[in-house]
Amino acid sequence: MSDLPILYSFRRCPYAMRARIGLLEANIKVELREIILRDKPQHMLELSPKATVPVLLLPNGTVIDESLDILLWALNQNDPNKLLTADPKTTNKLIEQTDSSKDSHFKHHLDRYKYATRYNNDDTQTSQQTTALTARIAAETFIQTLETLLTDHQFLLANNPTLADYAIAPFVRQFANSGREWWNAAPYPNTQKWLEAFIASPTFQTIFQKFPLWQPGNSPLHFPT
Repeated sequence: MSDLPILYSFRRCPYAMRARIGLLEANIKVELREIILRDKPQHMLELSPKATVPVLLLPNGTVIDESLDILLWALNQNDPNKLLTADPKTTNKLIEQTDSSKDSHFKHHLDRYKYATRYNNDDTQTSQQTTALTARIAAETFIQTLETLLTDHQFLLANNPTLADYAIAPFVRQFANSGREWWNAAPYPNTQKWLEAFIASPTFQTIFQKFPLWQPGNSPLHFPT
């Protein structure tokens, strides 16, 4: 087994982004295995039968296969930028909106906005557009919450990034990219500014760099480098 943790990841997945952010912020080096979702490695599937990224294998054999758990595990090892200092109750209430299992949550609506064809048996363009619009309007409730929070702070819960910012921003980025023309004109200036700051940050630029596809037998790729 590797002396370093092994992270199975997919560059564009917001959950995998969240995990890489945690490892970067905690300065925990891992062996990064970049995959493609249509061809998942057998080893990853053996570690985590739910077959979703990220999957983190620790040197002691422990498997962590939930992105928030990886983020928290990393920051509990090392939190030099004090990301865990914001109020836990408020933080958790915000982050739970990225859980797609409840139909009232932001992520539930985001999936139906971005992937309307998957959630509509009627394949007519008009019907799919209606599904996407309905989902976008529902998702905006959470964006409005963020907009209000960002009236008082540069970031969601403080004037510096905290756990909530890094746990949520990858999903808001996905939401914005699902209708970029609409997003750019939407009445959410605080959230737009916050998101653009996240995208321009060294943290995002580092975790979103292109990684070569992992194949068995490849030389280990370390992250952060």
